[in-house]
Amino acid sequence: MNQLTETSIACPYCGETLEVLIDPADLGQQYIEDCQVCCKPINFLVSESADDELAVTVYTDDEAF
Repeated sequence: MNQLTETSIACPYCGETLEVLIDPADLGQQYIEDCQVCCKPINFLVSESADDELAVTVYTDDEAF
């Protein structure tokens, strides 16, 4: 069973710092969650860093990734 990992992200729209829970099972996945402050859709990309830690990249709909 995977443990959820809490991490801080900055909304790419309003800049507000948000605490989000990341499931290690989402590794390699891309998904969308609405910002809790401005309600705009944040795109999440969950990957693994060089030191085997979960890394979360967030971006707007307008940003190509």
